[in-house]
Amino acid sequence: MAETKRCPYCAEEIQAAAVRCRYCRSRLTSFDAERWHRSYPEARVAGVCAALAHALALPLPAVRLAFVILSFFHFVGVFLYAALWLVIPRDSGGQSQLEILLRRALDLAALLGGRRPGNSQHSVVDFPARSEWEARRRDAET
Repeated sequence: MAETKRCPYCAEEIQAAAVRCRYCRSRLTSFDAERWHRSYPEARVAGVCAALAHALALPLPAVRLAFVILSFFHFVGVFLYAALWLVIPRDSGGQSQLEILLRRALDLAALLGGRRPGNSQHSVVDFPARSEWEARRRDAET
C-alpha cells in the first residue's frame, strides 16, 4: 500500500507524493525549481505547456487549451509561449535559452572590446579598484 499523509486543509488521507489534494484541490507543495524544465515525456512542440503543467500542478490539456485560446487574442499565446521557451531551461538544473544567448552576447561584446571572452563573470565593464580611482583623482587635481 502506498504511503499516505493528511491534507492540511481538509484533513483527508491522500498519497504522500500528491501535489494537490484530490478532495479539496488545495495545492500542497510550493514551487520547486527542479520541476521547472521542458524535458518531460509529454512535451510536444517545445515542452513549454508540459513544463507549466508540471510546475503549477495543472492538467496538461487545460494548459494547452489556454495557449490556443490566448493565441486568438492578438497572438498573446504565441508571444507568451516564445517568452517562456526563452526562460524555461531544457533540462533540470540547466541553462535557459535566454541565459545562453546573453552569455554569447557578453562574449561577443568582450571580444569586440579587446578582452578575452568568458573572463568577466558578473559585468562587462571591469571597474578599477577604489584606490586607483582616488590616485587618478589626486593626480587630476594637482
